[in-house]
Amino acid sequence: MKRYCIKCREGKMEFFDIVGENDDGYNIRLTRLCDGSEKIMEETIPRHLFNICLKTGYIFEMNSAVA
Repeated sequence: MKRYCIKCREGKMEFFDIVGENDDGYNIRLTRLCDGSEKIMEETIPRHLFNICLKTGYIFEMNSAVA
């Protein structure tokens, strides 16, 4: 399972794990950490949107040592 960090404002951390894949994209488990609280959601991201975010640097793969 790969983990990706999402670029966000200071004091906030967001990342997601790819938990599955289908023809259209990826099933992800999104985790948001803000002010000591944690929110976890399951979403689907289209493959083309994932690729655009990766190319532009909006998301980047986290090292397993960091995760």
